[in-house]
Amino acid sequence: MKLSDFLLLSTEEKKRTVLHEGVLVGKRKTLESMIFLFQFDAYYVETFCNARNKSVEEFRVFDGTDSLQPYLDSIPIGHLLA
Repeated sequence: MKLSDFLLLSTEEKKRTVLHEGVLVGKRKTLESMIFLFQFDAYYVETFCNARNKSVEEFRVFDGTDSLQPYLDSIPIGHLLA
């Protein structure tokens, strides 16, 4: 699915598409949200879930690698450098 197609989906269709077609590649927490990063062929989708009730509140879509930094920072690589 192309990025432009994803953007046109309803919220429910986005939820289904992320779960069935995306590849979960990362997750992180904030005080208010659990954020799951899904990869598609040419873009990424961050899915923001409410930490209290687990509902999906927002989707953020990007196609570059600059927004991957919060996920890369959480990958432990110390054992690879020793």
